[in-house]
Formats: sequence, C-alpha cells, structure tokens
Amino acid sequence: MLAKFIQRENRFIRSGKIAFLVLPLVLIPLILEIALQHTQPTWFTLHRDQILIINILYIVIVRFAILDTAIYIFSSTKSHVHLALMQIVLLYLEVTVITIVYYATVFDIFDIFSLFHLSAQFSPENLASIHKHSFITAMYISTVTFTTLGSGDWIPQTLPAMIAVISEVILGLVQGGVFVAIVIYAHQNKSQRLS
Repeated sequence: MLAKFIQRENRFIRSGKIAFLVLPLVLIPLILEIALQHTQPTWFTLHRDQILIINILYIVIVRFAILDTAIYIFSSTKSHVHLALMQIVLLYLEVTVITIVYYATVFDIFDIFSLFHLSAQFSPENLASIHKHSFITAMYISTVTFTTLGSGDWIPQTLPAMIAVISEVILGLVQGGVFVAIVIYAHQNKSQRLS
C-alpha cells in the first residue's frame, strides 16, 4: 500500500512540475514585444493602443487557460490532500506573480506616465526617482491594481489603460475567489475523509 502511495505521489509531482515550468512561458511574448519596440519604434508608436489591447486579451485568455489546465492536472491525480493543497497554493502564488509582472512589463513598455496620471504630490527628488525607476513604479501600480487595494495615486488616463486596469482587477478578484473556494473545498474534502 505504501509503495502504491509513493508511486502515485511521484507521478503527481512530476505532472505538477510541468505546470510550474510552463507558467513562466507566458512572459515570452513580452520579450518579442520589447525587441519590436526597439527595432520598429515608429510602427510600434503608431499601433500602440492596438498592441496594448492585444496584450490585455492575451494575458486574460492565456492565464485562464493555463491556470485551468494546471488546476486540472493537480486535481485529476489522486494524491495526499496536504500535498495537493500546497502545490495549488504555490501554483496560485506563481500565477499571481506572473500576472503582476506581465501587467507591470506592459505598463513599462507603454510608458506608465503616458498611461497613468500621478495624482499624489511628491518632492522633485522623489518624482525624479519615480521617473528613473519606471519598472518598479509599474510593479507598484500592477500590484496595487491586482490586489484591488487601489490607493488612488495613479489614475488611468487613456482608454486602453482603463481596460488594462479593469482586466487586472477582474483577474485579481476571480483568482482570489477561486483560491478561497479551493481551500474550502480541500478542507471539506479532508473532513469527509476523516469521517
């Protein structure tokens, strides 16, 4: 019996590793986009709104497809509840980080200062630092948006930026809700197995 359990666990962990390795591949199109921005700046500037909308559609569709597939891989194998729950928690953490990094990179590529208006008052030194570290600023905006914290210091000023914020908020809300549902389901499942 122990041998069967270990054999199942090894198969489960192997299929789980595939999901964790595939998720970072979501970021590859951004590398190509950065190269396009540097090699074809005129074309990129001319089509920037359409490219931004395509980025938003891409991350929403691919993120849900990959997340659903990965959750299916985890849930379709018979495994120990604690191991499966831990892998799902790690998967959700990875998906969260990748989603935030994806949006931050998109915001940085499209210049956060043309997408968003800074409504807070900063000293000239701090404002210069914010301009100098645009990716960190983009990470801040993306994290605040994804977590629906919404501090209100960065306000979208273009329609594509508004669509990006809406899609990131929806992804954050859905992911949080699904995560809570999975934890509750796993806890109920554990309680039923113990009965």
